Amino acid sequence: MKLTNYLRLSVLGLVVLASCGKKGPPTAQKPGKYSSTTGIEYNTEKGMAVANFKKIPEGPGLVFIEGGRTVLGSQEEDVTMTHDNIERTVTIASFYMDEAEVANIHWLEYLHFIRTDSAEEFYRSALPDTTVWARDLSFNDPYVTYYLRYPGFRYFPVVGVSWLQADDYCSWRTAKVNERLAAGGDSKPGIGGLFGKKKKDKPAGEGAAGAEGTAGAAGALATGKNSTSIENGNTLPNYRLPTEAEWEYAAQALVGTQEVGNENQEEKRIYPWDGKSTRNAYGKKQGQFLANFKRGRGDYAGIAGSLNDGAMITEYIYSYPPNDYGLYNMAGNVNEWVQDVYRPLSFQDVEDLNPFRRNGVGDPAEKYDKKGYQSLIDDHVRVYKGGSWRDVAYWLSPGTRRFMAEDSSTATIGFRCAMINAGSNK
Repeated sequence: MKLTNYLRLSVLGLVVLASCGKKGPPTAQKPGKYSSTTGIEYNTEKGMAVANFKKIPEGPGLVFIEGGRTVLGSQEEDVTMTHDNIERTVTIASFYMDEAEVANIHWLEYLHFIRTDSAEEFYRSALPDTTVWARDLSFNDPYVTYYLRYPGFRYFPVVGVSWLQADDYCSWRTAKVNERLAAGGDSKPGIGGLFGKKKKDKPAGEGAAGAEGTAGAAGALATGKNSTSIENGNTLPNYRLPTEAEWEYAAQALVGTQEVGNENQEEKRIYPWDGKSTRNAYGKKQGQFLANFKRGRGDYAGIAGSLNDGAMITEYIYSYPPNDYGLYNMAGNVNEWVQDVYRPLSFQDVEDLNPFRRNGVGDPAEKYDKKGYQSLIDDHVRVYKGGSWRDVAYWLSPGTRRFMAEDSSTATIGFRCAMINAGSNK
């Protein structure tokens, strides 16, 4: 009898262990009710506040870019003889990027909101320089007046925007999107909408805790208020300009050439698409150009009746096929600002994981004779990439790079935003 009871208890113990084993170790989404190191219960008067978290909210306009190893650098002959982007192997962490360039309608929305809640001085500083279209020997005058504001140009890329203005826009966009999330709006436009209905506060005891790691767990649970903080995970990380390495990696889109299970990168691309040509090699659109660029002196779009790239200036931000990440116009249409300060020897100085140059560390600005007009380089010149409607095909290659003062703007430079992928590599 005693042996039978012993066996029953043993079996019961195994069942309990098995059921515990199914739960597995704690994760960010399922941290458990108790601390795995102290055994103290979370979300109690004495315990730490641990908020419910499923995943990072989905940022409007963004697509996921799976990171990995790649070779950055020019895939074309260095016709400019700058030697400023020699090939090197790096790893880029996964991140998010806008599927298309920021358009005129997005900038007008920005101006609309800051005019109501910012100083007039800041509003004026955010106005694009529409005179970038004006040229002494060209009749581009109508673009000065109409390009930014006329409805027909709504989804053409905003231009005349400096790096500093683009950086300010990223900060505003972060605040505006998170303001909506904090108010209970859905992160996806169209599902709750930009001005969608507010979600009801969660009742006490349903994970509506205060900021994680603070002593406010009990108070937050009692009030049932949803606080907005990094620790709660109910806001998005910052929208920002992509680093040069991120931008170049996303433009390469080598994920489309990779065989499953093959660790070797056996193919390269000169452009953000397969092949060595700027024309579509397949289907009904065979022979059509894959980007908006200048084919040669005086040839911006082809011949009437058979226009090829079809764009004398900029074009609709969703024109031309997207690359294998789903990104539009990573070559042509407009060049795009990236975060990095320009240095010709960046490839020698940066890290091999998420490389980025924020200043002149290791290559100080004093080395460049800007005051003596022997150089244009200092810590206030920024890289731009991608080629534009006014550039020849050479600049469409992701590895090419140029620079301009961060407070300057042209009719050929726009931008798109990026965002960290928090808490996951996939």
